Parts: sequence; structure tokens; C-alpha cells
Amino acid sequence: MWCIPPKHDAAFVCAMEQVLGVYRRPLESEYPVVCMDETSVQCVKEVRPPLPGKPGAIERYDGEYERNGVAHLIQFYAPFIGWRRIDVADNHAAVQWAQGVRALVEEGFPQAKRITLVMDNLSTHTGASLYKAFDAPVARALLDKLEFVYTPKHGSWLNIAECEFSVLSRQCLNRRLPDIDRVRSEVEAWTKARNQAASTVDWRFTTEDARIKLKRLYPAISD
Repeated sequence: MWCIPPKHDAAFVCAMEQVLGVYRRPLESEYPVVCMDETSVQCVKEVRPPLPGKPGAIERYDGEYERNGVAHLIQFYAPFIGWRRIDVADNHAAVQWAQGVRALVEEGFPQAKRITLVMDNLSTHTGASLYKAFDAPVARALLDKLEFVYTPKHGSWLNIAECEFSVLSRQCLNRRLPDIDRVRSEVEAWTKARNQAASTVDWRFTTEDARIKLKRLYPAISD
């Protein structure tokens, strides 16, 4: 669901058009566009064994369950080439994010000259987190490979990684998973299958569309 800000929000318009401009760039292997997003999954243990399915009856679960911690997912998704990586951890601290970014640069796209990273402006999503996690030379080398582009407040729908999380939720996480290790193994299997399929995104919402459909957001210019 879209969450639209108040009328005449110049900051929203500026950030939105920047993101939409990134999505219209020519596809170049040395300059990949990667969308990054985070979410959490409640781990749930059964308190009674489910009844297995049989002819004429589906598998049944007891309504009672036991909460067993939270798994935090950090996704790096290159929507125009059909590649993604999802890290599963027990926290979403700055250092965890920084480690994911380092893996993205050094393992995901080691030959890239510049990676454009589209994400929301959470306090941990900054270059400062890299300096918290690594020595200054490493942090600086990573930053030199990155271009940060932030979605506007109330504009998370502009982040294509959010769409991919929706697919993950429907295909993989819409059931009870007892612990973080199980979440990790299921997500890894899903990610492997999605990467092998290499399905890309056909993003059709452009700046020109925004200036028509979201006209109310653009400041009124008086003579």
C-alpha cells in the first residue's frame, strides 16, 4: 500500500525523482543498481505436533504456538539482472548492515566500478556504519565503490527490494518456522532458486508518470 505524504512536499519529490532516474539508467555490468531492504520474521515453535494430511483432509495445526525469537533479514537485490542475496541474523545493528555491504562489494560485484545502492534512510544505512565495522582504509575503499540513493519518507514503495520481500513472504515465510537456523536454510534455498531463474523486474513507473499521477505532491510555482 502506498503511503503518500502531504501536498506540495518538495523533499519527497526530489528524492522520488532521483530514485526513478536511477531505475531508468542503461544496464551496465560495471555499474549495477542494487536495492537494499530489511525485514523481520517471528520464529514460531509448535507446542503440539501437527496432524499430517491424508486423503480427504489437509494438514492441521494447533492454534497455540510458542514464540522463539526474531530473525532479521537484510536483502541486497539487483532487480534488472535478477540477482539477490539475503543475510539472516539475530540483529539488525549497524555492524551487521556494514558486513552485508562489504560482501556485496567484494563478493557480489567485485568487478564493478560503482554500485548504486537504493535504500531507505535508516540511521544505520550510512558510511559511518562502515567505519564502525572496519578499519578506515577498508571503509574508505568500500565507500569509493558505492553511490547511496535514498527513498523518501513515506516512499518505501519506490524500493524494488520491498516487492521482492513480498514474494519471499508469500512463497517461503507464510508458515511457522521454529528458529533462526530454519529461517536461514529456507531463505537460502528460496534465494538459490530465484537466482537460478534470474527473473528480472520490468519497472514501468517513470518520472513522467509521477508528474501526472502525483501532481498534488509537486510544489505550486507562482509567477
